[in-house]
Amino acid sequence: MDYRRHQNEILRNRQVWRNKPVLRKIYRTFHRVMARHLSQAPHGLTVELGSGIGNINDILPNCIKTDMFDNPWIDQVENAYALTFQSESVANLLLMDVFHHLQFPGNALDEFYRVLLPGGRLIILEPSISLLGMLIYGGLHPEPLGLMKEITWYTPSVDHLSGQSYYAAQGNAARVFARPRFRNRLKHWHPVTIERFAAIAYILSGGYSRPQLFPESVLPFLERIENLLSKAPFLFATRHLIVLEKRRGLLNKYGRTEVSD
Repeated sequence: MDYRRHQNEILRNRQVWRNKPVLRKIYRTFHRVMARHLSQAPHGLTVELGSGIGNINDILPNCIKTDMFDNPWIDQVENAYALTFQSESVANLLLMDVFHHLQFPGNALDEFYRVLLPGGRLIILEPSISLLGMLIYGGLHPEPLGLMKEITWYTPSVDHLSGQSYYAAQGNAARVFARPRFRNRLKHWHPVTIERFAAIAYILSGGYSRPQLFPESVLPFLERIENLLSKAPFLFATRHLIVLEKRRGLLNKYGRTEVSD
């Protein structure tokens, strides 16, 4: 993604954030869901990748906010494929709506593994591709689902790891973490939880790009409805939470992970 496109999107989102109180409440709920799964490591950093407008500090005030481009509310610039954090210095790495922009998930996951402490956690929140999710993200969202595209696990060339080119495939988290095809690639991660839930209020809020379809006073009622619909995730889930914990292992000579016994 080029700088101008990124900045235009960020500035537009910040304006929507200021004008939509219900969106702020919904995002606080998302961040609380992620915060419930933080590692219990006694030391180590908590870092968010792709912080966008930097709203996570409402729930996690000590979280280090990062993004591909600098802004006054961002703590530091980071590329997911080449993080500047020291090895085994991070206790928690959080990604909201970032994983589906990682064209080479194997390279990114190896880098996440490097910076996390043993027992550190990777906490990912992504679109969920249920029947409703297919309708919402496939028909009403500008980014592609990418369900039929081949996932390139590792880049064929380090020249592709600048992170500057735009890539999106909203279905990648579901394909990577919920299907057996990539299970062997993830053996150095312990799955703490992988769950799907119906974030209907977010859909009806219009997010950052569409008009809000309900008054703020209705939000508590919608949250009760979400709890019921989440019992049928195949039909109604629109959000996918993935929490992985780093197992002890070593990077081989190619910089890729091998699990120790």
